[in-house]
Amino acid sequence: MVMLVTGANGFVGSAVVRALLEQGTQLRVLCRQGSDRSNLHGLDVEVVQGDLRDPSSLSRAVAGCEVVFHVAADYRLWAREPDELYQSNVTGTLNLFTAAVDSGVERIVYTSSVAVLGIADGIGTRSGADGLPSTEDTPVSLTAMIGHYKRSKFIAEEQVRRRVASDAWPVVIVNPSMPIGPRDVRPTPTGRLVLDAACGRIPAFVDTGLNVVHVDDVAQGHLLALERGVVGERYILGGEDLTLEAILTQVAMRCGREPPRFKLPHMVGMPMAIAAEWWCLLRGHGEPLATVDGVRMARKKMYFSSAKAQRELGFQARPAAQAIEDAVDWFRANGRLDCSLGRA
Repeated sequence: MVMLVTGANGFVGSAVVRALLEQGTQLRVLCRQGSDRSNLHGLDVEVVQGDLRDPSSLSRAVAGCEVVFHVAADYRLWAREPDELYQSNVTGTLNLFTAAVDSGVERIVYTSSVAVLGIADGIGTRSGADGLPSTEDTPVSLTAMIGHYKRSKFIAEEQVRRRVASDAWPVVIVNPSMPIGPRDVRPTPTGRLVLDAACGRIPAFVDTGLNVVHVDDVAQGHLLALERGVVGERYILGGEDLTLEAILTQVAMRCGREPPRFKLPHMVGMPMAIAAEWWCLLRGHGEPLATVDGVRMARKKMYFSSAKAQRELGFQARPAAQAIEDAVDWFRANGRLDCSLGRA
């Protein structure tokens, strides 16, 4: 059986690749021209060059495959050209799945995100109040999506779910929370949080919370979704709910640093984020340390329950502390904690 993994050179994708290889799977991976493939070095995979925005390359990539893991996504909370997120996350996803279905692929595991799910606000939600975990069924709409990343992923998942219902697309959806761990080469926004905290670049925090899960547990969740998931259903792949203060404290402890002590009101973060974004625009390169969308999202604790995945897939996640330790140790082993050089 041949399986295709998109985004295989990325953070979550490379973890999925390693999990599949441990099972002896014959793998084909889709990579863009010029992409960083260091996460694939030494792995027994067939590399196919292509792009989610190029349907002809996708037809070649899925030919002869029985299963597709679509992990690739443009995961940025800030972009100079927001349309790039929609081209990759919406149009690219539909291009790939159309090619896969036309080619006769039997099963697709689609990596969505908890970003598309409802956040508890105490008004008409199953969670009941801010700080309690949301589920796959917590009410939400497009208007609740903050920023282009969340909107693009929401639209993409809605489009996929419609095609599952109308055209019998064989798609199982997984919604990872905040994956942390080794091999975050880029790094992702979540990895950037850990790296900046490890280098002492986060002196203060706001009152918010996140669900932290080890990236390798997310990968195992993908395999379980292939084996046991129900077509058309979605499954949260999460770990442990932690306040931002607790996350920063655990990172500091692993690095032998003092954790940040200053709690900022949310209103203070907004002008800082606006200034950071404008500075990056003026410079013409780099990414802001804080973003307007990030500050807006931080007003709610983004906690999630993986009970459905545990019950129906047999999913399990290790303690968040292990994910944080593995991430810090990987950054250190790969020379990313040389803080004298400024932003890594």
